[in-house]
Parts: sequence; structure tokens; C-alpha cells
Amino acid sequence: MYMNNFEFYNPVRIIFGRGSIARLSSQIPASSKVLMVYGGGSIKKNGVYEQVKDALKDYEVIEFSGIEPNPKYETCMDAIAICRDQQVDYIVSVGGGSVLDASKFIAAGSKYAGDDPWDLPAKGAEVKDAIPLGCVMTLPATGSEMNAGAVISRVSTSEKLYFGSDKVYPRFSILDPSTTFSLPPRQTANGIVDVFVHVLEQYATFPGQAPLQDRFAESIMLTLVEAAAKIAENPEDYDARADVMWCATQALNGNIGLGVPQDWSTHNIGHELTAFYGLDHAQTLAVLWPGVARFNLTNKQEKLAQMGRRVWGLSGSDEQVADACIDRTEEFFAQVGMATKLSAYQVDAVEAGAKIRERFTQRGVMAQGERGNLTPEIVEQIIVARA
Repeated sequence: MYMNNFEFYNPVRIIFGRGSIARLSSQIPASSKVLMVYGGGSIKKNGVYEQVKDALKDYEVIEFSGIEPNPKYETCMDAIAICRDQQVDYIVSVGGGSVLDASKFIAAGSKYAGDDPWDLPAKGAEVKDAIPLGCVMTLPATGSEMNAGAVISRVSTSEKLYFGSDKVYPRFSILDPSTTFSLPPRQTANGIVDVFVHVLEQYATFPGQAPLQDRFAESIMLTLVEAAAKIAENPEDYDARADVMWCATQALNGNIGLGVPQDWSTHNIGHELTAFYGLDHAQTLAVLWPGVARFNLTNKQEKLAQMGRRVWGLSGSDEQVADACIDRTEEFFAQVGMATKLSAYQVDAVEAGAKIRERFTQRGVMAQGERGNLTPEIVEQIIVARA
């Protein structure tokens, strides 16, 4: 068994720590016309808005608010129209991963020469140019602050699709853990679960010759477990919040996935649950990952057993530990406040299974997972089992 060949590139400048928002102006060229993109009112309640506005006081700033938790194509198109009309030079995303994903689509869509920027996620159209962007991250979860990908939803077609390009790497990402103190428990839980499953998608597959990546992934999971307990006791524990924020970045900046097999079926299925039923992204992951892992227990046994021993401290045979590892992981999701069954969200599992099977069949998505063994019919079975 050899480590898979890989090529790695990541140009993002990370500016981490208390007071780092004040450094925002040093990262943007003078005289730039800036589009400041954000979501609802949370950044105005926790002081982030004022800090960003103060840092950008010497720039012409156009504000664009209203980005949704699952950023919508329709909303992004309004921002694209502003960028084109006002000839925006730079985009600053202020918020969580959804705001940054939207900003990446806005940056690329504003420069897209085709008929419809939806071609970028829907048809895999090439991103030939994009408005440069940076971010102030306030909700650690997606890792979007140090990667080149984004996920966008379209209401009219009930779709949630991914696109990526080196052109939409953030030029910089500012991460101040103190901005996360005021996150409500639901958002905190979403972030922790999202990060944890990002690790699982790259780790819980089958063995490769990549011990460093394995131990890096395990260290992220262990750190999340420890930090989650501390945050539950004290939401303003700076060190614990900093750990979660840095774990989120490290989980999806490319490092732990180098040279190893990856899954991502939980994410792919989860995107459809969000598209059809509006569930939070992390809610779908907490529901689906145990089902995917249980179906693939034999294929994933060696890695799940390794995880069970190294992360959860379990003992027994590989079969016993792998089985218990799935249970223990599901328990952890519940401990941080995340439901793990579709019934908790009033979603009919039979209906959902049929709709998503049909969606994957129509798209020709016939073989998901690291083994390519999750057909649309198997996906339906997994969903139904998560009732």
C-alpha cells in the first residue's frame, strides 16, 4: 500500500487571534471599492460590524446583507448585479462559511462571461477570473476560509451544488475566536459536527500508507471532543473557542486528505436533504454519517477500529471496536446537542429516500463513496434506516 500521489497548493494568509480584525485594512489595496457581504444582524449585536467598518473607514464600502444559512443563488445574483454595475474591486466576507461560500460565488459569478453563473456549479464551467476576496470568519465550521470550494443552493430547482476554483481562494482570512463567544448553542453544535464529519469523510475510509495524515485527523477529533466539553461549561472560554476555530480550518484546508482515499457521500446526500427539506447542513451530517458508516461497516472496519481505539479509547476485536465507534460517534453528536434521526426534524424518511434516489438517478450519480458502492438504491435504504 502506497500513499496516493498528490499536488497541494494553498495560498491563503491566516491572521489569527484577538484584535485581528483591526488588521483588515492592511490586506486590501488602497483605493479599492469594497463590497462587504454579511448575513443577518448577528455581527451588529456582537460588535464585529463596528470593528469591520472602522477597519474599512478609508475605503468606499458597499454593504450587501441578507445571505442565508444555506446561501441562495437568487440572493447572490443580486450581489453580482451590484458588483458589475458598481465595478467592485474587492469583496470582504463577514460571517460564517455560508457568507464566505456566497462571496466566492459572487466573486466568480461577477466575472463570468457566460449566460448564467449557475453554470459554475451546475455544469462545472471554468472559473477564468474572479474578484479578489478576503474574509472575517465568525462561525467556524466549513473550513471555507482556507479552501477554494463553495456550496450554493437554488430555490427554483431545489438544488444544492458545489463548485471550486483556485481563483476563489481567499487572499486572507481573519480568525478572532472571541467573535464566536455569542454564538447560540445551535450554531456552536452545527460547527462542531460539521468539522468532525469533515474529518470523518477523509479519515474513515480504508487504510492507506499515510500515518501522519491519520494522526493529524485523530488529533483534530480529539481536540474537538475536549473543546466541546469546555464550551458547554463556559461559552466564553477563549482557548476552547480558538481550538474549535483552528480545527475547522485544518479539517478542510487540504492537509488531512493528502494522498488518502476520501468518501464525501454523507455530504452529497446531506446536500439533497437540505435542498428538499431545509435542514441545517450539520443536521444532515449528524443524521446520515452513522447510517453510511453502518452500511459500510465491513469496508470501513479497519479505520473505524483504529479511530475507536485512538479517539474513543475503546477495546476489543476490530469488529467490536468498529461497531462501537459508530455508536460512540453518534452519542457525541447527541452530546453537543444534535439530533441524529430524521423524525426529530419531522422529515418522512421514506419520502426523502425516494426523492433523493430519483434525484441521483436523474443526474447519473450511480456510485458514491470511497468504494463506489453507494448506488441510488442503497442511498435510499440508508435514508429510510435513519427514520
